Amino acid sequence: MASLFASEDRQRRIGYARVAVERGIDRYPEGLTYAIPSSLADLAPGDRVIVPLGRGDKPTAGYVIDISQSCDLDADSVKLIERRDEAAVKLPPGLLQLARWMSNYYCAPIGMTLTAMLPAAVKHNVGAVTRTFIDLGDPLPLEKKLPPKQRAVLETLAQMDAARRPIGIHALAERAGLKTTGPIKRLLELGLVEAIRKTSIEAAWARQAVDTTIPETLTDAQQRVIDAVSAVLDGGFSAHLLFGVTGSGKTEIYIRLIERILARGKTALMLVPEISLTPQTGGRLVGRFPRHHVAILHSGLTAAQRHQQWALVAEGNAPIVLGARSAVFAPIADGRLGLIIVDEEHDSSYKQDQTPRYHGRDVAIRRAQLAGCPILLGSATPSLESWHNATDRGIYHLHRLKERVTGMRLPTVRVLDFIEQRKARKERGVHLLGPALEEAIGRTLDSGGQVLLLLNRRGYANYIACPDQRCGWVMTCDHCDVTMVYHKSRQLPTGGFVQCHHCQAEQKLPAICPDCGRRITTFGLGTQRVEEELLRKFPQLEAERSMMRVDSDTMRSAADFHDVLGRFGAGEIRLLIGTQMIAKGLDYPLVRLVGVINADTAINLPDFRATERTFQLVNQVSGRSGRSAEPDGLGLVIVQTFNPMTPAIQFAAAHDYESFAHAEIAERRRCGLPPVTRMARIVVRDADHVKCVTAARALADGLRDLQEFREFRDFRGPAGKEIRVRGPAPCPISRLAGKHRQQVEILAPTAKAMQTLLTAARNQGLIHPGASMAVDVDPIALL
Repeated sequence: MASLFASEDRQRRIGYARVAVERGIDRYPEGLTYAIPSSLADLAPGDRVIVPLGRGDKPTAGYVIDISQSCDLDADSVKLIERRDEAAVKLPPGLLQLARWMSNYYCAPIGMTLTAMLPAAVKHNVGAVTRTFIDLGDPLPLEKKLPPKQRAVLETLAQMDAARRPIGIHALAERAGLKTTGPIKRLLELGLVEAIRKTSIEAAWARQAVDTTIPETLTDAQQRVIDAVSAVLDGGFSAHLLFGVTGSGKTEIYIRLIERILARGKTALMLVPEISLTPQTGGRLVGRFPRHHVAILHSGLTAAQRHQQWALVAEGNAPIVLGARSAVFAPIADGRLGLIIVDEEHDSSYKQDQTPRYHGRDVAIRRAQLAGCPILLGSATPSLESWHNATDRGIYHLHRLKERVTGMRLPTVRVLDFIEQRKARKERGVHLLGPALEEAIGRTLDSGGQVLLLLNRRGYANYIACPDQRCGWVMTCDHCDVTMVYHKSRQLPTGGFVQCHHCQAEQKLPAICPDCGRRITTFGLGTQRVEEELLRKFPQLEAERSMMRVDSDTMRSAADFHDVLGRFGAGEIRLLIGTQMIAKGLDYPLVRLVGVINADTAINLPDFRATERTFQLVNQVSGRSGRSAEPDGLGLVIVQTFNPMTPAIQFAAAHDYESFAHAEIAERRRCGLPPVTRMARIVVRDADHVKCVTAARALADGLRDLQEFREFRDFRGPAGKEIRVRGPAPCPISRLAGKHRQQVEILAPTAKAMQTLLTAARNQGLIHPGASMAVDVDPIALL
């Protein structure tokens, strides 16, 4: 009997498919082989299928990535594909190519890579509604003797314009003057009318603020950029870096280029780093292109909204796609993509922190290469990788906008020594606002202006400790090697709670030191503490309810943030205090003062990119000020710092990105660090410290023993031209969520050399991404 079934199976097999199952299987980077039954003769790459997996043949979803007529395996051992997932959206071939590149480049299982590309809402068909529509049959049954209500239905259909049919069953009942749909259903039973069922994706949306403003004129610099990029829109792939100071009109350039793409009948894809930038940018695109649908894709949407927008793109009904990092996977049909724009290309939010650990900007560049279209990267503070590619390597076209648009000037920046500011105060106590910043806030509010205050640290205090120095107790997380952060809360009897900002563990604020019994103290700074001080010093803000704290504690959803921005734009909110959420992309002409409470929050981190991030943050938030063309619209920025002579802060205050980039790249070159070289970071994790160290040592030794490593190691050219394996060593945060962490770093002269080594290590089983090992290619944070 078994042989008979086997014979039947062989007769039903018409080919073989490689399927990337949605599991973390990395032993088979190119997917698992399954047989195609005759019932799926039209199966094609990009289809989502259900296949039996493992000894238990558990039904598992996956994507077909290749089809062939033969395979090298024993045909009897190859399992059959069970069925096609009819509800799933088919992936365009271009996205399959992109997934295979990502899987190889970022050392991620192909199945997990494809899973990351497709929103869960799309896979689960969230928001799909099937409705019945009615049309006349053929021939028209008007001569039949029917009850009056049924005849009224037929006559209503016959009198309707053919373009308006088929019509929804409830809409038809209303048109025919019926109170129920019973007569229509009876006609369906008699076969006198046709039922057509249509499935659509439905979602509820809030009203979008629309901006229809069109600048009267463009600057000469803007026009030069538009002309230069327009000249290559039909010329295949090319990469362009738009370096423009804040307020120089980069968004208007994007819009003018999108106009040209639409005129060519193609689709434009625009990425922004965070949800916070979507409402303003989306409002401008909707206002400027009222006859075209703008699809918006980001994680802040409801599941039904994400599915609806994805379907619009897949069906070709949205020629403009706007979104955050994951929008780079929008299902734009092959041959339709005409231009990719990556705004604020330097932003760390483009980096995914889970497998696959891709960088949205770099994936966008690869997608543009595969699609054969230009890509435009824009920023006032470009990443050093992009700047290096444009200036030193010359593989990007560099376009500069050195001045703000007509009528606007860059703000004046004052860098103040926080220590000296504290000494200038006569009153005792904790003051996070120095006298100069406090005075400037009062002056700005009195004159009708608006204020932005930045502190990139949420909570109230980041140290909970015993006041007795002889005791030395500091409250740390039970699961991580970091201090706990105090958050005030009026709803709790203790007045607040403590939280780990890494594993999110929470507990009550202790009243006394567990070691010596003294009453504990909280110190340090956070946005809550600044908010408290502002309300104490400017009571009118509370009376008028004109201040808002913007951080991940107060902004629970995208709707919350959009509401705050709307109220800020309308002038209801006069002062915003927040984290980096308010540091970029916001354009409000009444913002006349920007204050940086402490510019040093990132400068001393054990990460070679700390100075770059500090420059970008200070420069970006400074650019929110002085964006009015009015005579009194000149902005002021006050930067408080304990290290006023730090080059990154001095360069940012002078709005001098090019000097900063030149000095920083020179320092990176001396140390053999990116962007001059390429880096991969492998983190080994285990609850047992000894096992963690042992595994990390085995990994480092194995990498050094690989033939590919020895070949590059033996190359004795200029500094940095050999592959280096560093470590193992404890991570700066050596324990997270109960697991010890050891890191091994790889530095290579080129991306090709890096990929050669990583591929060899993957093939030999040295690298196996999963719970015990994280592989981060081109890391942007080393904590």
